[in-house]
Amino acid sequence: MSTITPLVLTFDEAPNIGRCLDRLTWASRVIVLDSGSTDETAAIVRRYPNAELHVRAFDDHASQWNHGLDLVETPWVLALDADYVVSDAFVRAAADVTKDDGLDAAYAPVRYCIFGRPLSGSLYPPRALLFRRSRCRYRQDGHTQVLDIRGRSIQMSESIAHDDRKSLARWFASQAAYTRLEADKLTRQPPHTLSLPDRVRLTMVGGPPGALLYTLFVKGTILDGWPGWYYTLQRTTAEIMLSLALLDRRLRG
Repeated sequence: MSTITPLVLTFDEAPNIGRCLDRLTWASRVIVLDSGSTDETAAIVRRYPNAELHVRAFDDHASQWNHGLDLVETPWVLALDADYVVSDAFVRAAADVTKDDGLDAAYAPVRYCIFGRPLSGSLYPPRALLFRRSRCRYRQDGHTQVLDIRGRSIQMSESIAHDDRKSLARWFASQAAYTRLEADKLTRQPPHTLSLPDRVRLTMVGGPPGALLYTLFVKGTILDGWPGWYYTLQRTTAEIMLSLALLDRRLRG
């Protein structure tokens, strides 16, 4: 495991960062790149002797991640959001991945959790979390970042947990920012270059009901009780906000 450095991005992640770092004690060095948190994030990070705190003003996700990559010294990076929690099985699988000399990156499935309870499914795609620092770089894509991988990648079987415990008010605030960036992406790109889900979103009427039905019945969150409804309503609300943003731009000319 000495060839892997976990890299964690934070901004006001006091409800999450401790659980994330609790599962990274195997790493001799964990880089936490903070965007200027105003809560207890920095104090929590300093409790962990293997965690190294850096602060950089946020401009966009890709630039922030790439700055973090420049701080890494090992060949491999494990790139984590502060609300990710790795299991022992995932760590063992990651160690095996790094033994493949012809491999540049590995995608991991993400198991979405609501207040600690794993859901049957989610809209969260597999993420390229483990990769060679010298062979990969981030670029901005809408409200998030995409990792450009030069060589071969694989899909891992072991999943990683996503368990965000921040407040609902914080979720709404973050979603408002994401909505603007997603609307920029959808309106600036030629429609034929967009994926099918993005073309549905661009209609301004198909996104919300599509998210509701797909999440409930295809991803199976209807089987998860109130946590499943909580997640489904979040995703549907996000699509409603995006549809409103797109319609607002159209009506304003």
